[in-house]
Amino acid sequence: MDTASEEFAANREAMLAKLAELETEHAKAIAGGGEKYVARHRKRGKLLARERIELLLDEDSPFLELSPLAAWGTDYHVGGSVVTGIGTVEGVECMIVANDPTVKGGASNPSSLKKGLRAAEIAAENRLPTINLVESGGADLPTQKEIFIPGGRTFRNLTNSSAARIPTIALVFGNSTAGGAYLPGMSDYVVMVKERAKVFLGGPPLVKMATGEESDDESLGGAEMHARTSGLADYLAQDEEDAIRLGRSIVKRLNWHKQGPAPKPDYDEPLHDPADLLGVVPGDLKVPFDPREVIARVVDGSDFDEFKPLYGPSLVTGWASLHGYPVGILANAQGVLFSEESQKATQFIQLANQSDTPLIFLHNTTGYMVGREYEQGGIIKHGAMMINAVSNSKVPHLSVLMGASYGAGHYGMCGRAYGPRFLFAWPSAKSAVMGPQQLAGVLSIVARAAAANRGQAYDEDGDKAMRAMVEQQIEAESMPMFLSGMLYDDGIIDPRDTRTVLGLSLSAIHNGPVRGAEGFGVFRM
Repeated sequence: MDTASEEFAANREAMLAKLAELETEHAKAIAGGGEKYVARHRKRGKLLARERIELLLDEDSPFLELSPLAAWGTDYHVGGSVVTGIGTVEGVECMIVANDPTVKGGASNPSSLKKGLRAAEIAAENRLPTINLVESGGADLPTQKEIFIPGGRTFRNLTNSSAARIPTIALVFGNSTAGGAYLPGMSDYVVMVKERAKVFLGGPPLVKMATGEESDDESLGGAEMHARTSGLADYLAQDEEDAIRLGRSIVKRLNWHKQGPAPKPDYDEPLHDPADLLGVVPGDLKVPFDPREVIARVVDGSDFDEFKPLYGPSLVTGWASLHGYPVGILANAQGVLFSEESQKATQFIQLANQSDTPLIFLHNTTGYMVGREYEQGGIIKHGAMMINAVSNSKVPHLSVLMGASYGAGHYGMCGRAYGPRFLFAWPSAKSAVMGPQQLAGVLSIVARAAAANRGQAYDEDGDKAMRAMVEQQIEAESMPMFLSGMLYDDGIIDPRDTRTVLGLSLSAIHNGPVRGAEGFGVFRM
């Protein structure tokens, strides 16, 4: 790659512009409910959600925030009124979930729920202890029809985690009412802040309506009552800082051990500068780029042993290590997947499962090849073979959407529906059933055929307007911020951070065992 070329400079400029847009949207999540509600929260002597997380984490350790743009493009606040991510506490990687009480009192809306459930899924798959930093008014009642029934899974996940001997810890800083009371109720360890935590199934107004009983917050669900009388609180904290100290103490005494193999203690940084990744992806995704340029800036020592380099060249496969962890990599080269690429991928995935090696999928694909020649050559069964291998592979998968990720190629490269442990996107990524022009063109062809069958003249002006509208819609719905708002990825990342993000993800994955599949489904030959 020529980093001094005009093409590189143009790609870099386009990527930096996308990153600036991304930073603006991230700022909305970080701002919480805005100055008014942040000031009110501070006036009450309380820490913000991200400040609580920062105090909880080991000093100078990283925090891999997940789904920061949840709810983007909806009527709800960007971020979904909750912060989730993976951080190290007393040397233990934990899933951390913190309500943001400056956004509608931390009340849970449909986006909050999806974000919380995704965090629980990641914690379960990767055997991560969970720490909930609780201050929430419960469900956002106007949206109860969307969150009440599926929201029960939140508490089911806590009990399942405990049964799987994966600890759950609740630090309660404020309200945890109604259904939210079951969050500490179903956690293994509970810390409550004196005179601040309020945990009850029904607050004083509801109790009055239901039973006629007069009561106050403290006697009904205060921290001291739960520590001395009900026994729900295991620890009574004097203030927020003390609650965080107690939470760190609990983690310190968990006797926690990773079950996966440890990384090699000595490894080299890439020989090529990761900053160059800003200029890899062309502004026009129809222009191909060499994924080896990405791999050389992500893996240890830029050392990559390519597998079957002369066969199925539109898909690059091979072995490397990343932050000391062995990995297999599948990366799209020219965009289209042919039969040869599908068969090559299938064999490579089987080999990775034989050697218990995690897989990284780097997406830039327009999908599987279509056309008479390719249909007759068996592209359906060969594509199905690759998807079968991805579906039944048991080693951990990591996916990064660098460019296009269209059609069934998104499935074959382990898209969201195929259960990658983590899936991240670059700001340049796009994902849809097909490209906007192709989709609009297909609709146009179908409409023309229908008009001809009816013996009617085709409305060319209407066709032009329809195509423009469809292209605009698909373009908007395939953009990374839209997809991230829907929680179809775990976050949009700066390409320069790819190595770090994948390294943190691999480290989290190795809290659990890493084992390959013992068998696959029937491969159509």
